[in-house]
Amino acid sequence: MAKTGRNQPCPCGSGKKYKHCCLPALREGKPAAPPMEPLQFSLQREVERIQAAAAGQEVAFIETGVFILFADSQGDAWLLEVVESDAVKVAEQGKPLDIELEENSETIAVNWSHTYSLQDKRFVLTSYADKTDLELDNAPSQQIRAAIRRIGKRYTPEVLDMIHVNE
Repeated sequence: MAKTGRNQPCPCGSGKKYKHCCLPALREGKPAAPPMEPLQFSLQREVERIQAAAAGQEVAFIETGVFILFADSQGDAWLLEVVESDAVKVAEQGKPLDIELEENSETIAVNWSHTYSLQDKRFVLTSYADKTDLELDNAPSQQIRAAIRRIGKRYTPEVLDMIHVNE
């Protein structure tokens, strides 16, 4: 069994560092907290949250796993995937859009419509269908760039490489 480092996430699943969670109790001779049940992640649920924000024309930003979702004050919302810079619009002018999203406990499959890039302070989408570019003026480019950096630090390149399965 591998030893948990002080600054690593606690194995109980609390999300805290080991030194701030179960390590003090272990040093005092108390039993460690039982492992938490794994969280049930649903990308569909996150899409619905961002669509609700878009319907209210609220500015919103969600970062979860390798996904980023954002909504702007005009009611548009997008779902981004960080590893291969894929994107799909999930709301337009406050109206939710149907997207092809299938998920189960092991896989998530999305029919991506665009790829994206950050060029200086600009957020540019390129359509897979016709290769046209679209610059989103209301995209939170700085937040997206920061989230991409955080995700890159959170996951090793090996883990990120395992995320995509070609059909």
